[in-house]
Amino acid sequence: MMQATKIFALLGRAVDYSYSPLIHNTAFQELRLPCHYTVFNIPSPDLVGDALQGAKALGLGGFSVTIPYKQTVVPFLDELSEEAATIQAVNAIVNDNGRLIGHNTDIIGFATPLFPYKERIAGETVALFGAGGAALAAIEAFNRYFAPSEILLFVRDTAKARRQLEESGYHSKTLITIIEQQQLERIRDCCVVINATPLGTKGRERECILPLKSALLNADQIFYDMVYNPLKTTLLYTASCAGATTISGIEMLLGQAEHAFTLWTGMTMPVESVRTKVLHEIQQQEI
Repeated sequence: MMQATKIFALLGRAVDYSYSPLIHNTAFQELRLPCHYTVFNIPSPDLVGDALQGAKALGLGGFSVTIPYKQTVVPFLDELSEEAATIQAVNAIVNDNGRLIGHNTDIIGFATPLFPYKERIAGETVALFGAGGAALAAIEAFNRYFAPSEILLFVRDTAKARRQLEESGYHSKTLITIIEQQQLERIRDCCVVINATPLGTKGRERECILPLKSALLNADQIFYDMVYNPLKTTLLYTASCAGATTISGIEMLLGQAEHAFTLWTGMTMPVESVRTKVLHEIQQQEI
């Protein structure tokens, strides 16, 4: 008797470009698991609750969650893991016999490629652009693993960012200074600069959090772009020209996916096989 295929999916809006299906389906095939991963585009936040109720009824195995629903899904879940509860943002959902449990694997996924620079970051100032779910994961990762002296949070709407932080409790947990996005001169002395916005992603390649050829960049800095398509964004290209260390968003994408895969299957993702397949696909599209 043929075993039923278990379905997993990405919940987002206009995210057909995502490499998550390639990542997880490559891993499922490599391990010969009867599972399939697809994309569910939800056009409006008002439909998120209905989608999750449908997932329970249909017995779907779980979800990844991406922009703009990482915080939207929270009220519709039955339980949150400790790390998801900490920042009130979810990027992975497990369907445990009809109970939807929210996790956040973005935190460890973000942190993993920075671990080699842990001593370099401790006691230094870092800069973070953006205030959504991905930015909250980065803040929590710095808080848990790296002990910077200060996080400069560059945002377009300072009042909205302050409200989000207060709702998440970060105002009492770590040294965050909220700054208007135009005050770029403050990044000159930052050890790490992170882009947690969609600027620079495919279709918006010319957009960048910093002006091109900026004198604010230097070789002592680390630039980390959460955007993973293209592999080398305008920000990373500009930073590398200044001699800075650069980290592509593909590292966070693979890191968070690896931990989500284990939550869903109890197995270890064959990361190197997956990495090879994804890099090949991205490079083919850039030709």
